[in-house]
Amino acid sequence: MGRSRGGLTTKIHALVDACGMPILLKLTEGQAHDGRSADDMFDSIVAGNILLADRAYDSNKLRDAMRERGAWANVRAMPNRLDPPAFSKWLYRQRNLVERFFNKLKHFRAVATRYDKRDDNYLASVKLASIRIWLRFNESVA
Repeated sequence: MGRSRGGLTTKIHALVDACGMPILLKLTEGQAHDGRSADDMFDSIVAGNILLADRAYDSNKLRDAMRERGAWANVRAMPNRLDPPAFSKWLYRQRNLVERFFNKLKHFRAVATRYDKRDDNYLASVKLASIRIWLRFNESVA
């Protein structure tokens, strides 16, 4: 749990698949930079994958790491970049899947209001909510 101007805050980082289902979840302090704190989350990305991320993850280090793995990082460039790399607006629109996942996650009251004071308990409740989202997605209609 981190302290910022808004008080005690926590960020949830999520890696989702092409259907918007969570693959990997991580918590960081509210004041931690997104791009630096989520580097270890990208270990599951393999050749042929495309990483869709927002501007907070824009760095040459991330792009080089994805290139070494054979994946492509479609990350919107920061506005102050002098030489912006290749970027597909059409692919970037698909990033709404992670936003939809966070919307589904906020439907769970214990996650949305952060009942748990300890970060390990909070991460466990986020993972339980994610399991329920997975189960809802894979529920049989028969």
